[in-house]
Amino acid sequence: MPELPEVEVTRRTLLKFIENKVIKNIKINNPNLRFKIPANFKKNVTGQKIIKVLRRSKYILIYLKNDYVMIAHLGMSGKFLIKNNYSKDFLKTSYYSNEFSSKHNHLEFFFSNNLKVIYNDPRRFGFFLLDKISKLDVNKFLSKLGPEPLGKDLKKDYLILKTKATQRTIKTLLMDQRFISGIGNIYANEILFLAKIMPNKISSKLSLVDIGRLHPSIGKVLKRALKLGGSSIKDFKSSVGEKGRFQNEFKVYDREDLKCLRTGCSGLIARVVSQGRASFFCNECQN
Repeated sequence: MPELPEVEVTRRTLLKFIENKVIKNIKINNPNLRFKIPANFKKNVTGQKIIKVLRRSKYILIYLKNDYVMIAHLGMSGKFLIKNNYSKDFLKTSYYSNEFSSKHNHLEFFFSNNLKVIYNDPRRFGFFLLDKISKLDVNKFLSKLGPEPLGKDLKKDYLILKTKATQRTIKTLLMDQRFISGIGNIYANEILFLAKIMPNKISSKLSLVDIGRLHPSIGKVLKRALKLGGSSIKDFKSSVGEKGRFQNEFKVYDREDLKCLRTGCSGLIARVVSQGRASFFCNECQN
């Protein structure tokens, strides 16, 4: 599933191409995504100018001039593909690649100058919703999300307060979108390695030293992943076909039985599956 860096890469690409553009038409090839596309979707989106494209957690928010917001979630395999017949730069994009079958092109957004944005999703766990800007604060998907980890909203005192109040493991807590927005399995593993904390450590047992390492580790890992375009371990590419490169810098994720990369550590990376999620860690330098 795309996590914060991959969703943010997608958002930035979309912003570059569709901000201040008018949606001329929409073709809905298959309305049956995770949630059926709303009946009023095409009516309220067609002919509207896109004002801005934001991200909240793993959601992409596309603001329209009529005060509606398209809320898009990529699910497990969703992606936006961009086609523009007038630019040679697009000839090698993911839209022209055989990797993404057109039978999974569920929505197509048509703009001027032959620009087309396609939502492709083989597993159909992604979804699109519409809501009024004035109602976003009470939207059931957005209203209970935790602070964004890349800005100044995530304070060390907040981590201390929240970790002391729960008996859940720290990895489970990091992946709870009500605690912090946008972190999934890949980045939770990498963050905890950098912070030298075992994934199965009970959150309330974290010391102030642990929190002191965890707080900056969250930002460092996510910012580095974003700088490298996210992680392409399966089929993730940006909307213009560019692969991420952060997978080349994984310290623990998907490195079972390989030597720990921390300087001075002789441990091996272990893998444990709990509740369908794989945790990767080093028994020597994480505690």
